[in-house]
Amino acid sequence: MSDNSIGTESPLWESVKTDFSNVFPPDVYRIWFEPIIVLEECEDEITLGVQNDFAVIWIQENYLDVIAKKLSLAVGHRVDVMVRVSKDEGGEAVMQQTDRPKQQLRHKSEQKVREICSLNPKNTFENFVVGSGNQMAHAACIAVSSTPGRAYNPLFLYGDTGLGKTHLIQAVAHQILKQAPHTHVVYTSTEKFTNEFINALQQNSLPNFRQKYRGIDVLLIDDIHFLSGKERIQEEFFHTFNELFEAQKQILLCSDRPASEIAKLESRLVSRFQWGLVTDIQAPDFETRMAILAKKAAAMNLRLSQDVVECLANRVSSNVRKLEGALTRLASYYSLTRAPINIEAVEHLLHDLFREEAVIQVSTEHVKRKVAEYYRLKLADMVSKRRPANIAFPRQVAMYLCRVMTTQSLADIGNEFGGRDHGTVIHACKTVENMIDQDCSIKRTVEYLQKLITSSK
Repeated sequence: MSDNSIGTESPLWESVKTDFSNVFPPDVYRIWFEPIIVLEECEDEITLGVQNDFAVIWIQENYLDVIAKKLSLAVGHRVDVMVRVSKDEGGEAVMQQTDRPKQQLRHKSEQKVREICSLNPKNTFENFVVGSGNQMAHAACIAVSSTPGRAYNPLFLYGDTGLGKTHLIQAVAHQILKQAPHTHVVYTSTEKFTNEFINALQQNSLPNFRQKYRGIDVLLIDDIHFLSGKERIQEEFFHTFNELFEAQKQILLCSDRPASEIAKLESRLVSRFQWGLVTDIQAPDFETRMAILAKKAAAMNLRLSQDVVECLANRVSSNVRKLEGALTRLASYYSLTRAPINIEAVEHLLHDLFREEAVIQVSTEHVKRKVAEYYRLKLADMVSKRRPANIAFPRQVAMYLCRVMTTQSLADIGNEFGGRDHGTVIHACKTVENMIDQDCSIKRTVEYLQKLITSSK
């Protein structure tokens, strides 16, 4: 290493930065590594300059070891690394000219930087697989991230665990910060909001708590159903919501159920949660599960045969998180053994998950029976060739529910309904989807039937 001082480019450091850009997630690299410059460099020591005191602490606590190892490996001997705030002769922070537009983040407070970094870098729109069950929610989140506070405010997402709510809400945060890094975004959970409020009460620091949550541009809160029964927290959140809404700041909430079904939630909050757009996320259908598996496997550099992917998509249908867990197991198995991943290996490695899924899954026969009971029809009417309106539409509803609630293919569903072809099933599903969009009573009926079928397996 040759002697260099401030203002001189370091080929060594630029090479190491390039390596880091391929190792770390883009957001992490952009925030912490891209702004770093070399202040001093000699044979066995290098001094790196960062934007502020917090960056010094963060780099030292989280990345100093990996930087030192990378530099030492590059030159072939130990290199000591020091980090300090970069200053020029006039006492101003030194930044490379090309990096200036990206240094808006230096104005963020320590708390805000920590909040940004708490986002999972993988939870972006690019990594989200869109299907029939989440298309509306995805489109709404895209709109919100493009024009926060103006598109849908508030945006209320609900759906069962593991279907992608957290992924979407964090993707909104990532996209907003990517477009406007100066935006004050807070992503948190209801549990954390509650704990912070309790701590603020105990420490007599409520003004600081309120300033944190009411002086922001975007508030994204996960698991809002945990407000249930917490009267004092509901009161605080009510006023926080009002202040942000009146200031046209974006609010995005996630729950495992609609606001109207959250027990012991004040009616004034239920009403406000429904002011904007309310949309649900449903379990992915077979095609979407196939697409998710393909994308996740590619990200893990895991090559799977078509029959293995189809096996997983058929056998694991309750939520996306379990699909990811199944892939992680297979990837670990392959990295340790280098043995081929075939159907036999999958059955052995995932037998417990498959057994659990078998309990969860709904049968086509069960769907037909419950729909027939609801519409007061005979079970035979579900498979007959008769087409009067009082039979045809319930039959279409049953086909639609089989499509969204079972792992059956279109052809298999058609066979279960009297040997009808897959085109008939597609037509039935589209008919019901259109009716759901146009008629609130049909939407409520279908949602009721889904809950009835699930609860009475």
